Amino acid sequence: MYRRAYALMVALAILMGGLAWLAAHLLDKQLADPEGSFLGPSYIRLPLLLLGALALDMLPRVLWQSRLNPVAMPAIVRERWRSHWNRERIQLVVLGIISFYVVYVSYRNLKSFLPFVIDTKYDRELHLLDRALFFGHEPATVLHSMLGTGATAHALSYIYLWFLPMVPLGVTAWLVWSRNLSFGYWFVTSQCLAWSLGTLSYYALPTLGPGLEYVALYTDLADTPTTDLMASLVDARQGVRLAGLEGQVQSVAGFASLHCAITLLLALMVQYTIRSTAAKIAVWVNFGLTVVATLYFGWHYVADDLGGIVIALLAFYIGGVASGQKFEHRGFASHPTTTTSAVPITRD
Repeated sequence: MYRRAYALMVALAILMGGLAWLAAHLLDKQLADPEGSFLGPSYIRLPLLLLGALALDMLPRVLWQSRLNPVAMPAIVRERWRSHWNRERIQLVVLGIISFYVVYVSYRNLKSFLPFVIDTKYDRELHLLDRALFFGHEPATVLHSMLGTGATAHALSYIYLWFLPMVPLGVTAWLVWSRNLSFGYWFVTSQCLAWSLGTLSYYALPTLGPGLEYVALYTDLADTPTTDLMASLVDARQGVRLAGLEGQVQSVAGFASLHCAITLLLALMVQYTIRSTAAKIAVWVNFGLTVVATLYFGWHYVADDLGGIVIALLAFYIGGVASGQKFEHRGFASHPTTTTSAVPITRD
C-alpha cells in the first residue's frame, strides 16, 4: 500500500549507510555512534526506542482510562492493541525508526568526515553575499543592534536548542499517532530525504559558518547555552581533526542549514496534516525565530538558510508524492489517496 514510500525510505537508509561505511573505509576511520554514550550500543538502543514508542502510547492512556484500577488495565491494553497497533502501524513504526536512525547516524558520520575529504571552504564568498544582501552591512551586526544582545540572546538560544529534542519527538509523534498511516510515511520519508540532501549540500559547498570564521562579529553576545554549544563543537572539531580522536564526530558544516530545513519541514507537515490552529501558529513562529537565531548567533549565512528552505520543500513534496498525497491547487491542503484495512481516507 505504501510501497513507494517505504521503498524510498529504506533505499535512503541503505544509500546513506553504504556511503558512510565507504567513506570510513577509504579514510581509514571508524564509524562513530554519535549517541553511543546514551542507552548503550545500537543493537540495544533500537529495540528500546521501539518499546519506548509503544509505552509512550500505551502507558498514559491505560493509567488515565483505568483511573489507576489494575483490574481495568488489561482490557484497555487489548482494545488499544486491536484498534491502533495493527500490523500496518507496527510496520510503519519499525521501518520508520530504523530507517531514520540509520540515515541520521550516517549523516553525522559523513558530516564528520567532510574536513578530511574537502579542504576548500566558501565562507568568504557567502560572507560577501551576506553583505550585499544587507546593503554593505553585516547581518549579525544589524540583528544585534535591532534585537539587543542580552535577554534576546537567551530567548533565541532556547529556540535554537529546542531543535535537538524536536527531531526525535516529531518522528515519534507522526509514526505512532498519525491519523492516517500515509501521514506517518510522509513525515519519516521526508525526514530521511532532508537529512540526506543536507549531507549532499555540505559536500557541494563546504563552509564553517560566520560564527567560526568571523568570530569578532559575535563577541558582544551574552553567554548562553547556544554559545556554549558552539564552543563545544569547535573543541570537538579540533579533537577529531588535529588529535585524531576516534569514536567522536565533528559537527561543523554551514551550507545548508538543517535547522531551517527541519523546522520548515515540521511546519509544513503540521500545516497539511494537523487540524489545530494553535499548533500551526506555533510551528510557523518556531520556524521564523529559528531563521533569525541562525543568523543572530552566526551559525549560518543567509544562503545557508535559503538552501535549507529549498531542501525542506523538495523533501516535503517528494515524500508526499511517494506516500500517495494529492496536493490541492489552492491553499495549504492535501488529502491522502491511500488507505488501509484499519485507517480510512480522511478529508477535512
